[in-house]
Amino acid sequence: MFFTGLVSCRKFEEYPPQPYIEFRDFTLLMNQQTGITDKGVLRVFYRDGDGDLGLEQGDTLPPFESGGDYYYNLIINYFEIQKGQRTLVPLVTWNNTTQQYDTLSLNARMPLLLPRNQRKSIQGIIDYELFVYNPLSTYDTIQFSVQIIDRSLQMSNEVITPLIVLVKP
Repeated sequence: MFFTGLVSCRKFEEYPPQPYIEFRDFTLLMNQQTGITDKGVLRVFYRDGDGDLGLEQGDTLPPFESGGDYYYNLIINYFEIQKGQRTLVPLVTWNNTTQQYDTLSLNARMPLLLPRNQRKSIQGIIDYELFVYNPLSTYDTIQFSVQIIDRSLQMSNEVITPLIVLVKP
């Protein structure tokens, strides 16, 4: 998985301190070896009035501790359309070491976008590569919900992708 972001700082534009996001695009990536779509790139626009988006690698004390509610600041939920109903589904990945399936989190820690001592409006684009293939499912239509959380623990609005149809074996 990867994360890229573009920061644009403008002194003449002011925004509320609560982060705001908009869905921009989702691109499926075909695995050339297997012929299935197992990954995709999510593109989301963000804006934050006080620029306190992102975490440093050392941000592991409460409330950002591992296993805590704020360890991740990019929150992504995976849904399948099952018999016409949108259903939240945990993704799994095969663990060769244990020879069993492990639950896979799509959440991520966005890096710090501005130095901590700077407080100004920022906006930009998040490109995030994530797994889309659920090997235990027979359903081929999925959807994601996305939110971000800033260092002040303010949660953005939620955006939902359009329906995404996978190529499966």
